[in-house]
Amino acid sequence: MENKKAILEGLLFVVGEDGLNLEQITEILEIEEEDAKELVKKLKKDYESDERGIRIDFLGNRFKLTTKFEHRDYYQKLLERTDSNVLSQPALETLAIIAYNEPVTRLQVDTLRGVSSSQMIRKLVAKGFIKEKGRSDMPGRPILYETTNVFLDYFGLSTIDELPDMRDFIEKEEEQKESTDLYHSKYIEEVE
Repeated sequence: MENKKAILEGLLFVVGEDGLNLEQITEILEIEEEDAKELVKKLKKDYESDERGIRIDFLGNRFKLTTKFEHRDYYQKLLERTDSNVLSQPALETLAIIAYNEPVTRLQVDTLRGVSSSQMIRKLVAKGFIKEKGRSDMPGRPILYETTNVFLDYFGLSTIDELPDMRDFIEKEEEQKESTDLYHSKYIEEVE
């Protein structure tokens, strides 16, 4: 028998800041609405313990995993540490997409990266590299993101216009591909 409460916990973790509404929970878990409400209630109760660092909140008509407010000082210390300012490859990818396309929505970033970027965007906002610029006119009025002065300082740029031209990267990539194709075609000719 599947543990639906554990599955719900995993689902809430996977969707991150997007959260899940009640309808999604009932559809995904294939349960009735009352059962879904009871499941959320039980999971929420589990998180009420002082031994847990997260909780479930109902924000924007969605259930979301969030951190406990009373631990905020520790989260702030983590964000302020200099060794936590090293950017991972996914963070750099996300930043590049935002920098070259700003202002941009999370969905647009997801589309270009091919994976969900909600957690990465949340981290970049917390570190001050990006910020909310406003809302898009697209359906649902998603948040628009842009880079900040912290981003410019980190990369030693005066303005966003100093970013390298993307055409340079595309040309180098095409040259590398051509040299690889040339190698493979010569190798195949010699073998045959």
